[in-house]
Amino acid sequence: MSIAKYEIFHAVVELGSLTKASESLKISQSGVSHAISSLEKELGFSLLTRNKSGIRLTVNGERMLFYIREILYLNEKMIQEAGEIRGLEIGTVRIGTFSSISAIWLPGILKKFTEQYPHIKIDILEGKQEDISLWISKGIVDFGFLMLPAADLEVLHLKREAFSCVVPETHPLSDEISIKPYVLNEEKLILQNSTLKIIHNILKSNKLTPEIAYHLDDEQAIISMVKNSLGVAVLPEIALHNLPDRVKKIPLSDDRAISSIGIGSISFKSLSPAAEKFIAASTLWLNENFT
Repeated sequence: MSIAKYEIFHAVVELGSLTKASESLKISQSGVSHAISSLEKELGFSLLTRNKSGIRLTVNGERMLFYIREILYLNEKMIQEAGEIRGLEIGTVRIGTFSSISAIWLPGILKKFTEQYPHIKIDILEGKQEDISLWISKGIVDFGFLMLPAADLEVLHLKREAFSCVVPETHPLSDEISIKPYVLNEEKLILQNSTLKIIHNILKSNKLTPEIAYHLDDEQAIISMVKNSLGVAVLPEIALHNLPDRVKKIPLSDDRAISSIGIGSISFKSLSPAAEKFIAASTLWLNENFT
């Protein structure tokens, strides 16, 4: 069995289509079909089912995908190691991230990294916290930026984030310098799913039971709801980078109103050289730009 067949199978699964895999890999669609059929013949069972809605993994295909991803990852790592020996900086880094990191951190990190390592390719997948954790555990990404803690992953802490309340400027609380948790008991709260547990713990420890009006993933949607006077939001600082007019942020006064952003991986020891370099560049950029 050749690496090429594994790469073709993996591309078909990732892109969800023989045609898209053909276009991405720049080979004929018949070549893609032949490679999949040949791989199925060598393994002795079907990997994919094909119907009008597209392709789907069989149960056996799902099992094989885990090992094929491992093989492709190790092959990529070997190529990068060989490049290191020859003095080359090459490879691909696959990163999972969420919207706030994409907007605030990644542009600066990518600029610094690509200036230093122009021949290392970066693939970025953006999603929810649970998506990123799943991508890491399945080997779809090398590592991911996450709100910590992250169960069943090795983690590297990067930055602590204080929480603030976000209110319309017409709200009675808008002139406060800080807001204590008990004040929120009379408010309708709009919370972010990624930090829901932290806020629940703060409320519970203060024996507070405010109404949770909404909880969403996207911080800009939450802020828009606040702007339209649908409630008071409680968000970490990184989510408050682009506040619109007529909305104010006020620090939440509680020692536990802190979240932590970090990087999660299955194993930092097994990361490729390119992935290790990206994490090092991220840490350096944060130290230079956030004190």
